[in-house]
Amino acid sequence: MPVTVPPISERIRSLASAACPTHVSLNGSAHAARGGVDRDGRPLLLVKPGEPLHGVPASEDVVVTVDLAATRSLGGVDHPRGLLKMQGWAQAVPAADVRDAAVTVAGRCPDEALFAAVEGRPEGPRLFRVDVGFVIYLTGDESGMLDAEDYLGTEPDPIMEAAESMLRHVNEAHRERLRRSVEALTGEPAADAWLWELDRYGATVRAGAESPALIRIPWPVPAAGPRDLERALGHLMGSCR
Repeated sequence: MPVTVPPISERIRSLASAACPTHVSLNGSAHAARGGVDRDGRPLLLVKPGEPLHGVPASEDVVVTVDLAATRSLGGVDHPRGLLKMQGWAQAVPAADVRDAAVTVAGRCPDEALFAAVEGRPEGPRLFRVDVGFVIYLTGDESGMLDAEDYLGTEPDPIMEAAESMLRHVNEAHRERLRRSVEALTGEPAADAWLWELDRYGATVRAGAESPALIRIPWPVPAAGPRDLERALGHLMGSCR
């Protein structure tokens, strides 16, 4: 049977790549978090003076739980794509990696404090990295847990960056064509339609106005690269002709 959706470990790694930390829990207390996720899937946290992690010595690590949220902006409104809870060991980012970590965080959570973190002043903001032990996920109707081996041993969708660019273009410029294509494929009226997910195995469309539903449309064969994905998406968009 052909694969129509990404393996769950790949899907969660892809979601994590697009997610932002929202809260971090340490020693039984939780507070708001700012940061990102590095290319290896590990949460990065921007920690400011006065926050619980700030005083942890560089040579030590502590057990933390990081909540992350991935959202999709549709018409200027953010909708949740997935919620992740990662437990692991937080340690200060080594000096040699601080600049790269700051650039990664800036891509998800711009903050002037990142400049001070790069300077490395003892009393200034610090960057921490979390070595993941396990991940609990909730996305749509799916929920479960991945251990570190499954999560860290899987790469995100290799064409995710191109897919996100195409998705944004369709949602910004071709939604009426998408809506008509969904009607042609399903044989049912669609009051509204947005591309919700786009990956090498297919597309997920969010259709409907009052009670939107997610409709999965798999490709005949997985896309091997951006050009294949563009052709598959073009075929989908041409379904209304």
